[in-house]
Amino acid sequence: MEEAVATATQMVAQSGLWTSAISSNMLAGLTIALGVIFPALAIGKIGAKAMESIGRNPEAAPKVQTAMILSIAFAEAVAIYVLVIALLIKFVN
Repeated sequence: MEEAVATATQMVAQSGLWTSAISSNMLAGLTIALGVIFPALAIGKIGAKAMESIGRNPEAAPKVQTAMILSIAFAEAVAIYVLVIALLIKFVN
């Protein structure tokens, strides 16, 4: 089994399939995939908790909505920073 893995690794290395372009593309994709998960979960949780609090106290809806929109904007900013980092990984060698 180890010989098969070693042979496959040598074949990939000789064929040039694993170049820096492919590795940077894969790293950029992985950065986006992992970096967007947590802001997306945070935005969902912020929205759910805001709706729950508005349901409990409808009179406080304007204050809760303002805080919710501000919090969602900050969470979305993290995702935008991840996008910038992924683009830097992809295009800067």
